[in-house]
Amino acid sequence: MREDGKEAVTHFRLRERFRAHTALECRLETGRTHQIRVHMQHLRHPIVGDPLYGGPLKLPKGATEALAGGLRGFRRQALHAETLEFAHPVHGQPVRVSAPLPTDLVELLRVLREDTRAWDESQRR
Repeated sequence: MREDGKEAVTHFRLRERFRAHTALECRLETGRTHQIRVHMQHLRHPIVGDPLYGGPLKLPKGATEALAGGLRGFRRQALHAETLEFAHPVHGQPVRVSAPLPTDLVELLRVLREDTRAWDESQRR
């Protein structure tokens, strides 16, 4: 974050916790370029697959092969705009659009859950 940057406000809440990752819901009050990416990096929770703000891939200790492959094979930022709402630029009426999670994110969440279950089981032994 920059001292001379414009104000940017992001509200977030935990949706799901994994062993070494989290799924968050972010709501933006402002719409700055890279806003979510910058804020998550600042909190030391960079977004999976973010080459600019995320740094190199870090696998958690004892990651399952599925998780290692899933993280290595994820070729974009793990971001998804589930719902967007804005004022129409011509008539000013609210516009709301929603989209389901894409298949690659569904798969990433699956391997994160699988890895977390495997880790939990190994810790109980």
